This record gives sequence, structure tokens and C-alpha cells, in this order.
Amino acid sequence: PGATARLTCTLSGGVFSLSDYGIYWYQQKPGSRPRFLLRYKSDSDKQQGSGVPSRFSGSKDASANAGLMLISGLQPEDEADYYCVAGESYIPHSDTRRWGSGTRVTTAHGSWRTMVSGGGSCAEPVLTQPSSVSGSPGERVTISCTGSSSNVGRGDYVSWYQQVPGKAPKFLIYGSNTRPSGVPDRFSGSRSGSSASLTVTGLQVEDEADYYCQSYDSSIDGRTVLQACGEVR
Repeated sequence: PGATARLTCTLSGGVFSLSDYGIYWYQQKPGSRPRFLLRYKSDSDKQQGSGVPSRFSGSKDASANAGLMLISGLQPEDEADYYCVAGESYIPHSDTRRWGSGTRVTTAHGSWRTMVSGGGSCAEPVLTQPSSVSGSPGERVTISCTGSSSNVGRGDYVSWYQQVPGKAPKFLIYGSNTRPSGVPDRFSGSRSGSSASLTVTGLQVEDEADYYCQSYDSSIDGRTVLQACGEVR
């Protein structure tokens, strides 16, 4: 406690320069969805998450092609997993995007585990997902994500993430129905009105994971939203 932690985010392969991208930092505590901490592209182009103290700060190391986050005055509640994401600064992201509460997908041959929702009495708007769904290998399962006209119903701004326990979230779907390179075509997304869905066709044992939906919310000014979420115990 009281010390300073320095987290480094580097790209493997050196394909492009991080100087052209915003670096997004997320904090995730056990049983909770990821929380946006900050975005940093430059000293003149940065954003602090709602309710995130100034002791969390971002920077870059151009010589190492790396993004950095400093946590000064470490506190016991800072114990968590931290993830970085590199992205275009103009993409509606950060804390103007709402996370779903998470859905645990299990197969008939896997152990049954219930996802603990990070929503509950939290003051921020949370997209509604079923706590869990299950199916046998080879079957098709669908996860719903229900919001409102200001987020899911506003347009194709819905994204889906998969998180295997102990690993970083993996981007599955963006724009409601578009898969990034490398994501199998058995994962598909759709949207109708204020509801979106993720469908997994030909379920496999390795698909057991937590799945989160996320959507841009036009009704929220990310600079002033009060975060009233406590740690889930």
C-alpha cells in the first residue's frame, strides 16, 4: 500500500505504432464485469473514467512502442486484473458504453458454475443478460442482451466479448453482427429493436466461458456519470 505500480502494454510483432492509437485500460475484479479506467492517446487527447481517481494515469513510451498506466498510492482495493486495448480514438467507447451483466455458457460435459452479476444495485445502466445458458456439444445456444432505445436500440453499436476464466476478454462481435479476423463463423450476432443476440452454432466444450454484451449509450455523458458500484461479495 502506498507504492506506485507501473503497467505496460506492448504489441507483439510490431506491425503498427501505438502512437496512432488510443490505449484503453480496464480493471476487473473477480465476479464483476470489466470497468473502464481511462483512455490515453496523448496529453491533449485522454479521458478518465467516471469515478476513477486521478492516481490512475496513462502515458506512452514511444521508444518501446508501449502504452503505460501508473497507479500511485496503491490501495488494497486496487487488487484486480488489468487489461489494455488499443483502438481508434474516435470509436465510441470508454464509459459511454454500457456493459451487460455477463452470461456463463456451460456444456453438458462441463461443471455447472453460475456467473455472479456485477449489476445488482449498481447505479449505472446495465444491459440485461441471462445469468447462464447451457447446451450439449454440437447444439446451438443463444444469449440475449436487452437494453433500451438509447443504447442497443439506437443502432449497430453492440459488441460481444468472451472471457474464459483466468484469461483476458476476447472480442467476438462488433457492429452487432461483424466478426473480427480469427473468430470462427459459428459465432454470430444479430439485433432487433432494443435487443441483441449472440448465437453459438455447434457448441464446443472450449466455448465454456463468460460472455458480455456492450453497447454505446447516447443518453450518458461519460464525464459526469456517478458510479455507485461496490465490490460484489
